[in-house]
Amino acid sequence: MPGRTLEKQLRTVGANLRRERMARGLTQERLAELVDLNVRTLQKIEAGQTNILFTTAIRLQAAIRCSWERLVEGL
Repeated sequence: MPGRTLEKQLRTVGANLRRERMARGLTQERLAELVDLNVRTLQKIEAGQTNILFTTAIRLQAAIRCSWERLVEGL
C-alpha cells in the first residue's frame, strides 16, 4: 500500500536525521533554532509522524552539514 510505504520512508528519514543530529552534538532545541522550526515540529519529523516540505529538508540538511545520501539512506 502506498500509504504504508510513505510512512516507512518518513520514519527512515526521521531516524537518519536524528542520528546525524546527535552525531554532531546538536540538541533538538538547537537544531530547531538553527532552521527556524518549532521544536515540536522537529520532534514529529524525527519520529516520522509528519511529512516535510522540501525547503525544510534543505534547511535541515544544511544546518547539520550532512550529505543527502546520509539523510535518505535505507530508502
